Amino acid sequence: HEDGTLQKPVFLHVKTQKGKGYLPAQNASDKLHAVAPKFNIPKPTPPPGAPTEPKVVKPPLTKVFAESLVREAEVDDKIVAITAAMPGGTGISIFEKRFGPQRTFDVGIAEQHAVTFAAGLAAGGLKPFCAIYSTFLQRGYDQLVHDVALQKLPV
Repeated sequence: HEDGTLQKPVFLHVKTQKGKGYLPAQNASDKLHAVAPKFNIPKPTPPPGAPTEPKVVKPPLTKVFAESLVREAEVDDKIVAITAAMPGGTGISIFEKRFGPQRTFDVGIAEQHAVTFAAGLAAGGLKPFCAIYSTFLQRGYDQLVHDVALQKLPV
């Protein structure tokens, strides 16, 4: 990987813990799952006279992913994006605004189909990016193994 490229499929599984660091979310199994929840975590008040550090605003990972995908797709018309009913949460909505429905597919709550559809597109020569939250990808894990990984498809 010295040249910064990969010549094989890569599966990235990020394990998360719901509500980590925010007790109300940790204690609520049915609430506070959103990427941008509508609540504020109180910040401790610094002691008087304490130096203030400039606030560094980092863009959300969803936006970084989406904008990076858009940049790549602007130079490669074989790139398409797939989501399973979560275009906003995955950033695919940003891709769709730029490229429209010709290159963006929302299959609804059908993660299994999203993965197999991506495999079919890859087998046909396209470069599908299938963005699914890990929690929901569990529904499509068999398809990930059988339809993508074993076939060595670039999804």
